[in-house]
Amino acid sequence: MEDFNSKTHVLVLPCPAQGHINPIVQFSKILASKEVKVTILTIDFVCKTMLLDCGPLINIESIPHEAIPGEGLDNFLEWFQTLMLEKFSGIVEKFGDSEYPVKIVLIDSIITWIIDLAHELGLKVAAFHTQPVALSALYYYIDQEDSTNKIPFDGSVPVSLPSLPLLEKEDLPSFIRETDAYPTVKRLAFGQNFNFKKADWLLFNTFDALEEEVVNWLRTLYSIKTIGPVVLSMYLDKEYDSSLTSPLYETCKKWLDSREIGLVIYVSFGSLVCLGEKQMEELAFGLIMSNSYFLWVVRDTEENKLPNEFKSKASEKGLTVNWSPQLDVLAHKSIGCFFTHCGWNSTLEALSLGVPMVCMPQWADQPTNAKFISDIWKTGIRVKAGKDGVITREEIASSIKEVMVEKKGVMLKENAIKWKKLAKEAVDKGGSSDKNIEEFIQACNELN
Repeated sequence: MEDFNSKTHVLVLPCPAQGHINPIVQFSKILASKEVKVTILTIDFVCKTMLLDCGPLINIESIPHEAIPGEGLDNFLEWFQTLMLEKFSGIVEKFGDSEYPVKIVLIDSIITWIIDLAHELGLKVAAFHTQPVALSALYYYIDQEDSTNKIPFDGSVPVSLPSLPLLEKEDLPSFIRETDAYPTVKRLAFGQNFNFKKADWLLFNTFDALEEEVVNWLRTLYSIKTIGPVVLSMYLDKEYDSSLTSPLYETCKKWLDSREIGLVIYVSFGSLVCLGEKQMEELAFGLIMSNSYFLWVVRDTEENKLPNEFKSKASEKGLTVNWSPQLDVLAHKSIGCFFTHCGWNSTLEALSLGVPMVCMPQWADQPTNAKFISDIWKTGIRVKAGKDGVITREEIASSIKEVMVEKKGVMLKENAIKWKKLAKEAVDKGGSSDKNIEEFIQACNELN
């Protein structure tokens, strides 16, 4: 860590959730590879469970703590905020007398509560948005704290906003549709508007061509930089840690290698989504009814929801695992379709690797992502829920067949390949995202 041409030191503060940590860590690796000193500030719980390998170029500053609250996500996030605000100044001061004092703090976009304190300590703040620009535009329009020049929304009619497609109620983030659910997460989501007012840089894990209309609109108001897809950048540079030596991955790879090109459905719902027992049953038998091969990631905590009958039938066509290196799986030649919850990381990875999708969004930004996947980027289709909110096995099977074997699937694959090429162009040397990263680093270096 001593041989830096630049003395720029960036302190990275990720949100303590796997889907937020992964992209900001990958971006940190990009910065470190370009001779920026990076220190990730986190807590022991996150360090031991989610930051297992950040590579040799990145330091970890982990804050010890007593038992974390176990009463739900909202309580955990409030506890995390209190702890970080208490310890942050001391961490910054710790580096103050070193050869590389901290000059910039790179925050997850929902950690807006650190911005004022960072500025008081003389730091510049870069807000790293782990969701698409379209979501930020939507939160901006429907800012509950500032109604000035904003379009009101009451959930009863489709939302028509500049630079965005017409959004039905089912296309909107769950924080808007379900007004009483996850109050702390909702407050943090809308609180991202604070970044526009206070952050020194606005970074987005997306690329210009993917969200051209809304990116161009937001740039008329604020200086934003698209710097993604960050995982693809690392993957193309062969610096991505795919855990290829993992015995579990070897199991996946051996199974995938034995399948023909494009005949496998990859099924994964990320690290947080928990399907109800009835929905798990319908999904399980829908996969069997599709008559396709499938690789399904079922977390340990979800395994008890699998029907016994499914377990006996699945061995003929499917493989269930507790974990998989998703980027490597999606890049495998046997994968023909991604059955996904449409989290932004998963969406970007599928687009970047040219994989069509079947969309089954659950909460947060996922319904809006699914809208773009199906209607704007035209790389997937969205399953339709019944009146009880459950997607039936018949709907699941027919949606899979539409992508895997019917004529529409050919068009979806062609579009997916188009976005794959555009994503690669963005992160390649001289591409839009590559230029934006270089400009950000140059601006950071000028602070020394």
